[in-house]
Amino acid sequence: MEGSDLILDLYQRRAHDWDRERGRGLFERPWLDRFATLLPPGGSVIDIGCGAGEPIARHFIEQGFAVTGIDGAPAMIALCRTRFPGGDFLAADMRSLALGRRFDGILAWDSFFHLRPDDQRAMFAVFARHAAPGAALMFTSGPSRGEVIGTFHGEPLYHASLAPEEYRALLAANGFSVVAHVAEDSACGDHTVWLARNGNA
Repeated sequence: MEGSDLILDLYQRRAHDWDRERGRGLFERPWLDRFATLLPPGGSVIDIGCGAGEPIARHFIEQGFAVTGIDGAPAMIALCRTRFPGGDFLAADMRSLALGRRFDGILAWDSFFHLRPDDQRAMFAVFARHAAPGAALMFTSGPSRGEVIGTFHGEPLYHASLAPEEYRALLAANGFSVVAHVAEDSACGDHTVWLARNGNA
């Protein structure tokens, strides 16, 4: 077991620890609201790497959007289904995602950056396949090319990032234009955020 499979195993075993420690303060809200302005009222949102559904999936559900949550750890999806009975939450590996549906908004917040560089590159075609005309796409990355090993409960937690110019090239090659990009946004917990839009409006 290696790479992203290790991450999925860690989140599967530690789902309740992660959920308990995940802040609910919604420091991400300014970016989430900016993303929402690009969506039609009541539009569809796919949250790729949704974790246990709080606070982000809950925020969009409470805003009236039709949310589909995807996570590679079934234990996370089980928590989502407990919280949102009747909701659309699926255990699936984002790398092989093929739902046959398109969404008004695609979100990969603090999830996509656990993938190896080649898997990240391949994800842009996955995003494009699931993007409705004019769809918004938002994801977090690192500020520059590299790999970092963090820890969660004493276990290694892998992160990777491509260079900003490569993200821009991949977005453009897959039909997305950059709406906003901030590296290490101090107003958002030093997250590096990308907001883009499908040019097929």
